[in-house]
Amino acid sequence: MNIGLTGGIATGKSTVARMLVERGAALVDADQIAREIVEPGQPALQAIAERFGPGVLREDGTLNRKKLGEIVFADPAERKALEAITHPIIRARMRERMAALEAERPDRLVVVDVPLLYESGLESYFERVVVVYVPRDVQKQRLMERDKLSETEAERRLEAQMPIEEKRRRADVVIDNSGTLEETRRQVDAFLRTLAGR
Repeated sequence: MNIGLTGGIATGKSTVARMLVERGAALVDADQIAREIVEPGQPALQAIAERFGPGVLREDGTLNRKKLGEIVFADPAERKALEAITHPIIRARMRERMAALEAERPDRLVVVDVPLLYESGLESYFERVVVVYVPRDVQKQRLMERDKLSETEAERRLEAQMPIEEKRRRADVVIDNSGTLEETRRQVDAFLRTLAGR
């Protein structure tokens, strides 16, 4: 069974993904794939440098994420241009990994962590979509602390995604991660019990 795991930036998707893996699920991480495809020598990195200029590369040829982030989070058209380069490649690799894991062990739960699942219209890839939720003010605070961002920078990143309340509304399953880790763990276990009983 394939489950899509999503939420907003800084809601704790990685924490929930780790809990699911600890309980036997296989994980496909779209962010990890996104990092892989922009490593030196990859066609996507070359396309990004051509589109956004050599300033988005460091001297050693690696991607300067901070520099690219400043460009794409300040202008929706630039963000769309980046997504047009990266998203098709990420999707293709994601599908390949999902298929390989399913073929390897058809009985195992495959969790696919996709931050922009709804924004990218990927609901049809999954049997269920789980949204990791925290209220927006908590989300913004966590993001500022985690990434050392100003309030303005954090707001820009939040504005670039679908509002967390909208994701919550669309979800098949919501895991509220605004409490303790133990509370989150209990919700994860309850979710897995519902799958076991289907």
